[in-house]
Amino acid sequence: MSIFRTLSTKPWIAERGYVSDSHGFNPPTAKVFLSVFLGVVTAIFCLLTAAYFIRMTYADWQTLPVPALLWLNTAILILSSVALQWARTSARDQQVDGIRRGLLAGGALAFAFLVGQFLVWRQLGSLGYFVDTNPSNSFFYLITGLHGLHLLGGLVAWLRASFRLWRGAEVAKIRMSVELCAVYWHFLLLVWLVMFGLLLVT
Repeated sequence: MSIFRTLSTKPWIAERGYVSDSHGFNPPTAKVFLSVFLGVVTAIFCLLTAAYFIRMTYADWQTLPVPALLWLNTAILILSSVALQWARTSARDQQVDGIRRGLLAGGALAFAFLVGQFLVWRQLGSLGYFVDTNPSNSFFYLITGLHGLHLLGGLVAWLRASFRLWRGAEVAKIRMSVELCAVYWHFLLLVWLVMFGLLLVT
């Protein structure tokens, strides 16, 4: 059988390593999709950062105060990423309890982060820093809102993985979902740290 399979293999595919057997390179579709998606999101935030620096050179730019609550929200997001990494490591070690606790803690902290961001918006609004008051305000709401939407989208995948686990799915069947969730959380944490640093230095 191996001889016939070798003869039937297209050489231009074999040379590139795309033979879909145990020795070939066949990355999961979900990983490829996530990689492409993260590349697009990175490009969006890079363009947003460039626009931020260009716009702040205009005379009408007024610095927006950074609420102290943002520091707490940053710490919460860091803990959420750590919890998802815990779930990822537990999935590799076939530890169901660790996966459950990591997923639960990571999701709860992510929800807490979103609530915290909403409270920051309300705090700034009560002080008169509305989205249309100044260009710096607009960028702040755009950056935090866009990041929050991406995190909210990640929570959809988190819910799906959590439901499958709680319904008794085998670890092998949800390991990929947990791993992708963790990678996505780490990415969003990195994006937020860059954006938060941008707000602080400017």
